[in-house]
Amino acid sequence: MHSASNVKHRMALSKEKENQILRDHFVEHWKVGTIATQLNLHHSVVDRVLAQAGLPKVERTLRPSIIDPYLPFIHETLAQYPRLTAARLYDMAKARGYPGAPSFFRQRISQMRPRKQPEA
Repeated sequence: MHSASNVKHRMALSKEKENQILRDHFVEHWKVGTIATQLNLHHSVVDRVLAQAGLPKVERTLRPSIIDPYLPFIHETLAQYPRLTAARLYDMAKARGYPGAPSFFRQRISQMRPRKQPEA
């Protein structure tokens, strides 16, 4: 059972807001991020409205991350030791020169680990 706060609903956008997005984009030549910030919307909402208006979706470029140079080491180590904790892996990466914070490192490691399949 989900609590009301954990369930995200896609709220309908008013025609007025949609028109404002289109006007800001086509007339004012604002970028998606600017429109999203000014109208207090998520950038994906602005992308969706522009896509519905016939604009191709702009793919966001991923910026380089400080963890990138350590990914081969991390993948090799996790392949060899799949149950190794993120804290231990962080210490190993830190000893190899990783400059980042442990919280960011743990988050990225959690995204890399394979998900357990739920039981029926």
